[in-house]
Formats: sequence, C-alpha cells, structure tokens
Amino acid sequence: MFALQMVALAAAVFAVFHAARQRKDAFTAVDKLTKPIWLGVLVASLVVIFLFGLNLLGLIAIIAVCVYLVDVRPRVDDIQRGPRW
Repeated sequence: MFALQMVALAAAVFAVFHAARQRKDAFTAVDKLTKPIWLGVLVASLVVIFLFGLNLLGLIAIIAVCVYLVDVRPRVDDIQRGPRW
C-alpha cells in the first residue's frame, strides 16, 4: 500500500508541476476548466493523498489526478504544440 501511495504522490506532483507550467489560455482553448481551478483540484488532491493515503478520499483524489493526466494534459499539450505538419 505504501508503494501505491508513493506512486500516487509522484503522479500528483507531476500533474501539479505540469499544470503550473502551462499557459492560462490553453485550458479554455480546449474547453476544459480554467488553470486556477485545475491547479486547486490538483493541489487539493496532492494534500489529500499525502495526509489520508489510499482511503475513500484518497481514491477520489487519485481519480482527479488521473482525469487531468489522461484527458486534460494531452489536449493542453496538443494545443500548445500547434499543427503537426
């Protein structure tokens, strides 16, 4: 369980770092929540995972981090890269 919690913490730290480095308008350009909202969700998730571990609140926090990493991050990266041709 400890190893899973460390992996979840690492993913949350990566997600917070990634979201903080992105342009503010990139989030709204891909029809997602704004950058401050995503940063708030991710920081809150990081704190919950750190303090509570993998209980029910921790699982909700992990789901929030996974949504960012799987859905939001690729679209934000694509919009900032521009066309691929």
